[in-house]
Parts: sequence; C-alpha cells; structure tokens
Amino acid sequence: MITVPAVIIALTFHEYAHARIAYHYGDPTAKNAGRLTLNPLKHLDIMGTILLIIAHFGWAKPVPVNPNYFDGDRRSKMVLVSMAGPVANLLLAFIVTLILMVLVKMNIYINPYVAQFVLILLQINIILAVFNLIPIPPLDGSKILAGFLPESAENLMYNLERYGFLILMVLIFTGVFSKIINPFVSGLYHICLSIAGII
Repeated sequence: MITVPAVIIALTFHEYAHARIAYHYGDPTAKNAGRLTLNPLKHLDIMGTILLIIAHFGWAKPVPVNPNYFDGDRRSKMVLVSMAGPVANLLLAFIVTLILMVLVKMNIYINPYVAQFVLILLQINIILAVFNLIPIPPLDGSKILAGFLPESAENLMYNLERYGFLILMVLIFTGVFSKIINPFVSGLYHICLSIAGII
C-alpha cells in the first residue's frame, strides 16, 4: 500500500503541470474546471483510483485543454502543454534524487519505511514520465508527436484516440509495454541512484 500515496503524488503533479502551462498560455479551461490545484482529489479518476489500489495500475482524469485560447503558434504551445506532465515527473524525480544525495552525504539515518517510500516515489515518477512519452493516444507522447507532423497526419493521430485506450490495455496486459519502457526506466533509475550516492 506504500505505493499508492507515491502514485497519487506523481499523478497529481503530472496533471497540475498540464493545467499550469495551459493557463500560462491563456487557456482558463482547466482552472475553470478546478484542476489548477495540487489537491489530488480534483485529479483522481474513480475507476482509475480503484484499479490503482487493486491492481497497482491506474490513471488520473485528463486535464481539459482548449488550444483555441492560445495566441500565436497553437501547435507548439500544445506540444509544451503536453510535455509539461512528463517534465514535472522528471523534475520531481530529480528533486527526490537531490534529497537522497544530501541525506547520504550527511550520513543521516532514514527510517526504512520512509526510505522505501522515497525510492518508490522516485521510481514511480520516472515510470510515469517515460510511460506518457510513448506516442500512442491518448498519452502525452502522441500529442507531442502530433505537433511535429503535417496537419493531415496530425488529424489522423487525434482520430486514433478513440481506439487508444484499447490499444494501451492490450499492450500493457500482454507485457509489450513493459519491454518497451523498462530499459529506459531502469537506466534513469540507475542514474538517479548513482547521483544520490546509493550505488
């Protein structure tokens, strides 16, 4: 159960970052929906939370974004909004790494349960960042990729969203997703532990 609060923290920061950047570029949609907050209750999806507790796999409610509010190059700003979530998770992982580094260098005793939680928080943020960068709708990676594609291909990417959830479920439960993201997750996790001085 120690995994659950770590996942909730990671998901909350992820969704808040999307809302914050969208609002920065002039889109009040997320703010008006009460999503411009670090209150996890505003971001958690009921079914996603239940699955999170039961199966250790879940999701948060997607932040509503309306690029029609953006001035200038809407496509590039949509890319930045989409990148905000994974970047927030990587930033949080970096902050956790720095905290661990300070604790190790100062030889400060850490309660085993606290240490386990911190390491899980580090790993979950890395997993969430890497997972969401996969270019399959409705993951952030698909919206990032769409911003660099010709408009015809961009529309095709968005049209695939209706099948995206099904595709994700198949890839996850067949183990294909694990084989794709595990090398990246393991590599980043190893780097963070090395920086922290743990390995």
